[in-house]
Amino acid sequence: MADYKNFTVETDNDGIVLVTWDMPDKSMNVFTEEVMDEIEAICDATRGDEAVKGVVFTSGKKGSFSGGADLSMLNGRMERIQELKDNPTEEGMKELFEGAGRMSWLWRKIETNGKPWVAAINGTCMGGATELALSCHYRIAADSEKVKIALPEVKVGIFPGAGGTQRVPRLIDTQEALKFMTTGSPMDASKAQKTGLIHEVVAADDLVDAAKAKLKAGEVDPEAPWDKKKFRAPGTPVYSGAGSQLWPPAIAILRKQTYGNYPAAEAILKCVFEGLQVPIDTGLTIEQRYFTEILRTTEAAMMVRSLFISLQELNKGARRPDGVEKSKFKKIGVLGGGGFMGAGIGYVTAKAGIDVVLLDRDAESAEKGRQHAAGIMDGRIKKRRATEADKEEILSRITTTADYADLEGCDLVVEAVFEDSGVKKAATESAEAVIPDGTIFASNTSTIPISSLAQNSKKPDQFIGIHFFSPVDKMMLVEIILGEKTGEKALATAIDYVRAIGKTPIVVNDTRGFYVNRCVLRYISEAYNMLVEGVPPAMIENAAKMAGMPVGPLALNDETAIDLSQKIMRQTARDLGDDAIDQRHMKMVDELVEKGRLGRKAGKGFYDYPEKPAKKHLWPGLKEMFDQTAADSLDVETLEERFLFTIAIEAARVMEEGIVEDPREADVGSILAFGFAPYSGGALSYIDGFGAKVFVERADALKAEYGEQFAVPELLRDMASKDQSFYERFPVGRKAA
Repeated sequence: MADYKNFTVETDNDGIVLVTWDMPDKSMNVFTEEVMDEIEAICDATRGDEAVKGVVFTSGKKGSFSGGADLSMLNGRMERIQELKDNPTEEGMKELFEGAGRMSWLWRKIETNGKPWVAAINGTCMGGATELALSCHYRIAADSEKVKIALPEVKVGIFPGAGGTQRVPRLIDTQEALKFMTTGSPMDASKAQKTGLIHEVVAADDLVDAAKAKLKAGEVDPEAPWDKKKFRAPGTPVYSGAGSQLWPPAIAILRKQTYGNYPAAEAILKCVFEGLQVPIDTGLTIEQRYFTEILRTTEAAMMVRSLFISLQELNKGARRPDGVEKSKFKKIGVLGGGGFMGAGIGYVTAKAGIDVVLLDRDAESAEKGRQHAAGIMDGRIKKRRATEADKEEILSRITTTADYADLEGCDLVVEAVFEDSGVKKAATESAEAVIPDGTIFASNTSTIPISSLAQNSKKPDQFIGIHFFSPVDKMMLVEIILGEKTGEKALATAIDYVRAIGKTPIVVNDTRGFYVNRCVLRYISEAYNMLVEGVPPAMIENAAKMAGMPVGPLALNDETAIDLSQKIMRQTARDLGDDAIDQRHMKMVDELVEKGRLGRKAGKGFYDYPEKPAKKHLWPGLKEMFDQTAADSLDVETLEERFLFTIAIEAARVMEEGIVEDPREADVGSILAFGFAPYSGGALSYIDGFGAKVFVERADALKAEYGEQFAVPELLRDMASKDQSFYERFPVGRKAA
């Protein structure tokens, strides 16, 4: 056979062809136009060669089969789709339709190749790679924790449009198929076998040999089950008594979970419902039509850009300064390591394979940090996501101490002591007395400006902010805050560290509240406004979730603590004057704190938190604090808009002030930090989705009705006058001109 750039093709004496996908200069195999052209050439070559008895398709990447589509290919396609959306032509729409079906019909070509194909899955198998595997006639997976099989497209605004919606429900129970595709959650090898997505699980070292043996024994049917006469899908027929018990609830459950904000999720149900009633080729055409439609939606454009393209770019260090040697971390120090935040930082550091020193005021306090890590691992073990050996390995990397001398040799020190300038000053000075001259010092502060904290350091150019979010082990975003004198080495080191522990970094310039907290405070503040207006509390929470927020603002405030909100408002009043805060809000928070309603930590706040198994519920007394407005007189869509507009306007203001310079970071940060309506693509993409002119007009109307919080910055008015988007105004990776 011919030589290929991305594949090696070897035929043994039994006529078994081993196709090994191993892209040069790539850590993971991804689909490009070139890769698909080569797969098609291999398919044609094996079909026409009588000596070929079967094909084993596997990956040459250790622990990874394929991550799905290539960034550049997907980016190029989305740009072309946008061009066609702005200027649709018959020829252009035909191009879009055919492009949407390229992968689908290529996989169908494999399926009808006439020779049996076996997918030997050795690791991560995502998106189009899973759909490729499903088109093979037999699927074997390695017995390895690295095997994760998923169709995660719905998480980025599209859906499995390369045969996924047709083959999955023809392989497994319909309800399980819908859950698999609408959640995008991965299956391990064992579950995938039990469910029916794969046929066999073997030892990793035996994977290819087992696949070949299956072909040599003639045990792989080269005809897919659904191409045989009288094929019946394993689930219940659509039009049957059991089917009537499945589909109406499925639609209702999806609506409850998504509030209609995710067109791709709805398209999955449509594709499966319609596809199960027709032959596979017709079903694939139905899927292709829906896929073409979804690709043209605003939701798909924004989600693909932010949650796939931008997220991967940031994870690869898009904001890292050039010319700075990459940092290698052997030992990290955490000051305040016994506290909840410091302990979390210690855990994720040790989990990443880096030794960590947890320092606190005394040995007993420091040891709490190690016990925190042990508790997390116990929970993972209970859920069968880790072993006792994993736990011991992580704990072996954690050293607890009360002696600053133990910080000697640290490559980075992260300060996570109490949020008090005096305490942080003492910790900084004590640490700098023992750490090497070149060690970067980072402060995990959520409210105190980094430039002021850097005044405590002898080396302000090596001082930077690394702001984690709680709980550290679960939250994927980290804000890196630049002080006035922070140097490039400090920035590069901070980004390297955040990447090393598997988090997503965004770079933020110094200001009160930085970026994320400024937006979150606007979200909570608007809920306060609604409470004062008499909007029923339940309506406030439900409107926020209907808008796409994962947690209502009152529930979120309970998590962050109501007395913390009180402290922030009082500090703001001291710094900027009483007019800087809404006195109605201050009065309400003071009253709640006086009643001991501090939030979840106190067992009562805006919500009551009874003992399990009872669930939390809104405090009935909240309605008695304000005259209630009749729910029927309120417009829910306006309530939804108020939440999203006030956050988006603050994000625009942050861009205007130069606090965030890259729109990718503003968008990704808003989603990962506090779940800003993911279907919108993030706070700035939400504005771009409207168009600046339409957004400003609507914001002006909200301002006239509800107040100054909807006053747009001059940046937005200028963008509206020029019909600009944020990604046009602020070219990614560079400051705006």
